[in-house]
Amino acid sequence: MKIEERAKVSFQSKEEYACPVCETVFHREELLSGSGRLIAGALTDELHRLYEPSAKYGEVYPLIYQATVCPECWFAAIDKDFSSLPEQGREKAAEDRDKRIADTSLIFKGLNFHNPKDLESGAASQYLVVRCYDFFPKEFSPTIKQGIAALRAGWLLEDLDRKTPGQHYDWLAMLFKKKAMFLYDDAIRKEQSGKETLSGIKIFGPDTDKNYAYEGALYLSALLTFKYGFLDNPGLRAPALDEAKRTIAKIFGIGKSSKSKPGPLLEHARSLYDKISKELNEADA
Repeated sequence: MKIEERAKVSFQSKEEYACPVCETVFHREELLSGSGRLIAGALTDELHRLYEPSAKYGEVYPLIYQATVCPECWFAAIDKDFSSLPEQGREKAAEDRDKRIADTSLIFKGLNFHNPKDLESGAASQYLVVRCYDFFPKEFSPTIKQGIAALRAGWLLEDLDRKTPGQHYDWLAMLFKKKAMFLYDDAIRKEQSGKETLSGIKIFGPDTDKNYAYEGALYLSALLTFKYGFLDNPGLRAPALDEAKRTIAKIFGIGKSSKSKPGPLLEHARSLYDKISKELNEADA
């Protein structure tokens, strides 16, 4: 997309950001709101909001603007955490700089984070978020933030595959969603065992339009297991699905919508519960 067209959907914020790793000062690209830029479409079973292209602005992808990325050393985090990286993490992120850039460039070619965001740099920024939260301590709830970023990367890669098929973006999308499956499950286990609190995250997303809170994370842990877990290993899949079924029952048993358990989440949870039950019953038959 041409830069003059991109100016219609985004702008450079006036706020200056100083990278905590390399001290580069830069301005963050933000999505403009209003004027029909975002036309909400369907909500997928992964709680991903789809948007219809508008005649004036074309296709707009809010997720590509979510991560804050240093354009020089490619350190990345969600906006509220970007400047809060502790000193020990800064040292590790600095040591990782060259490898971080090289590894990301193997997946996404020709990146330049000084340029306006597009689908490829947006997906790359989510990958960098997954990578860079290894430098944050447990108080920041890094695991669930990595899970959300991995899932968002998967969605953006699916968009890339739709727009430019045959480039193996679909394969990469599957890898990131499987990574998200592991991270969501790991985050919930750590929270339940007391190894890592989830109090360091207020907005669980997973998309930008609505916060589905902790219940949404439970649902996604079960859903991702159902869709991507142990597909070639029935011996491991059955117990994983049984555990996912118990997890989703915590939502399914509520029975009514509330502020923290909105109707769409309950509807998706009930549907998932039925699908898991059907597969488990067929396996036992």
